[in-house]
Amino acid sequence: MRRRALVQGDRAIDAYDSYTSDAQAAATVALILLAFTAFVAAIVVLNYLLTAIPLAGLFRKTGVEPWKAWVPVLNTYTWLRLGGQNGNWAWASFVPYGGLVTSVFLYIGMFRTGRAFGKGAGFLILGIFLPWVWLIILAFGRADYRPDTLAAEGYGPPLVGFGAAQPAPLPPAQPEYTATPYLPPPAV
Repeated sequence: MRRRALVQGDRAIDAYDSYTSDAQAAATVALILLAFTAFVAAIVVLNYLLTAIPLAGLFRKTGVEPWKAWVPVLNTYTWLRLGGQNGNWAWASFVPYGGLVTSVFLYIGMFRTGRAFGKGAGFLILGIFLPWVWLIILAFGRADYRPDTLAAEGYGPPLVGFGAAQPAPLPPAQPEYTATPYLPPPAV
């Protein structure tokens, strides 16, 4: 195809010129970036809601305060402890590739939580690939939470909620020792 140059006044205009200015191009790029940012933000909010709402229901059903499901790192910390794992693994997600470690321990905890609801190992596959569905089934389904079945299967108890080991009571406080102030001997 042959390109033709048009002549307008004293300057030649290329037939393929888009006739847009730099300001119009910058505005278009800014609009595209804004739309993309809004799209990503909507996905993040939707993911947050799809996780927090059923997680709050799961926490309520297992004896954990439901408000903990709405605090971003605390919900993972509590979810790990509900599965009998050390909650401090939630902090590993702030380290590069640490999220993989957190996920492995979360999956172990999800398996144990599923067992306490009477679900099998295949239910964990659902939890790995569709965690929202896993949470919705456990939180709003008819299955009862029975943490005593974990001990019967040889697993440790959950660290929070129903079935968690209660901390030992504090020893009684010792009576305070009150010493008499030191008074120098009287001068003779």
